[in-house]
Amino acid sequence: MASFNSVILCGHLTRDPELRYTPQGVPVCDFGLAVNRKYTRKSGEKVEEVAFVDVTAWSRQAEIAGEYLSKGRAVLVAGHLTQDRWQDEATGQKRSRLRVVAETLQFLGGAPKEGGAQASESSVEETGLSPAPGFPPPAPPGLAQEAGARED
Repeated sequence: MASFNSVILCGHLTRDPELRYTPQGVPVCDFGLAVNRKYTRKSGEKVEEVAFVDVTAWSRQAEIAGEYLSKGRAVLVAGHLTQDRWQDEATGQKRSRLRVVAETLQFLGGAPKEGGAQASESSVEETGLSPAPGFPPPAPPGLAQEAGARED
């Protein structure tokens, strides 16, 4: 039987990325992503669900995430699922969890309000990331407001 393992998520970071290096010097970055889903039940009740997902990026992607991402930033992550397995030392029970291994990252939105790195088209080019197909780079500040305020 064939199988397919691909994940695309768009959400906000729940914490600042944690960049570290393996003993061989390979960068690895872990961060959490909150992904919201809003819908209306047949009864008319509005519901919002939030899923919290652990994400790991490797190599240059890890360095870029550690440098440019921060808590609250919006990001599009494309990658695959992997399962971590371990034995709980306290209880001896076998444990597991799913995580996403990022293959590409796309920064969304503008610069954070506290003056962090700006996720503009130029910063994306400088980092070597290319925009994901179907997702244009963010508009320069003020452009989206002007387009919305246009009178015909």
